[in-house]
Amino acid sequence: MAAQCPDRFLGRLSIDAALGPAFSDTRIRLLEAIGRVGSISRAAKAVPLSYKAAWDAIDTMNNLAPEPLVERVTGGRQGGGTRLTDYGRRVIAMYRALEIETQLALERVAERLAADGPADIQDFRRLMHRMSMKTSARNQFSGPIVALRDGEVDYEVRLRLDRSTELVAVITKASAENLGLAIGKEVFAFVKSSSVLISTDRDIRLTARNQFWGEVSAIHEGSVNDEVTIALPSGKSVTAVVTHGSREALGLAKGSPACALFKSSSVILATYD
Repeated sequence: MAAQCPDRFLGRLSIDAALGPAFSDTRIRLLEAIGRVGSISRAAKAVPLSYKAAWDAIDTMNNLAPEPLVERVTGGRQGGGTRLTDYGRRVIAMYRALEIETQLALERVAERLAADGPADIQDFRRLMHRMSMKTSARNQFSGPIVALRDGEVDYEVRLRLDRSTELVAVITKASAENLGLAIGKEVFAFVKSSSVLISTDRDIRLTARNQFWGEVSAIHEGSVNDEVTIALPSGKSVTAVVTHGSREALGLAKGSPACALFKSSSVILATYD
C-alpha cells in the first residue's frame, strides 16, 4: 500500500489465499491484457513487463491456482497464442470487485485513524512494510495437506497440487509443530530452481520423491547456465537451472518430454493464517 497524502491510504489489493501473495494488480493487468490481445509478448509490453517476467508470472499463477488461468493455444491461422480460461476471467472480475470494496474500507479506516493523528497511520504503514514477505524461490506451489507422517525426528508432508499431482516435503518435527500443520490445511511450497534436476529417461530409478513429467515449454539461455521450464499436464510448471552441456546432452528442446525431479528435503513450506 502507498499513500498520496499523510491521512489517506491508497489500496493495492493482493489476495492472500490459495493464489498466493504474488496475485496482485500487476498480475491482473497482465491477465486483462492477454484477454484483449491473445498474445503474451504484446500483453507484456502493455503492462509493461519483460517477456520472460510475464511468462514467469503466468507460470506462478497457474501453479498456485486450483485451475489454470491462462492456457497456450497451438495451431490456427495465427500460429497459436495465449488465452484466458473461463476461470481466469472469473478471477479478474472477482479481483476488481474486491478492489473497489477494499478502497472504500480503507477510506473509512483512514477517517477513524485520522481522529488520533497522522502518526498512527504512518506507524501502521511501517508495520505492513515489515511484515511483507517475498521469496527468491523460482517454483511456488500451494495446496491442502492430504497426508502427514510422523517420523519421530522429522515429518513427511504431502500436498495436493491438483487432482493428479501431489508434492512431498520432509521437514523437522519442530517446524511442523511451529507451522501448525494438519490435514486439510492450505500451505505454500517453495523449491529453488537450482534444486531441480531434469531427466528424459523414463526407466531411470532415483531416490527423489518428487518426479513430475511434462514437456519443455520454455528455455532461456544464460552465459553459463540455462533456465528450463517444464509444463505439466495440469497446467502447472516446474523450472530448473542446468548447464549448457547438460541441456545439450539431454537433447532438451521446446516441446520435448522431460521430468522435473527434486528431493523432498529441498521443499520449503510456509503457512498463512
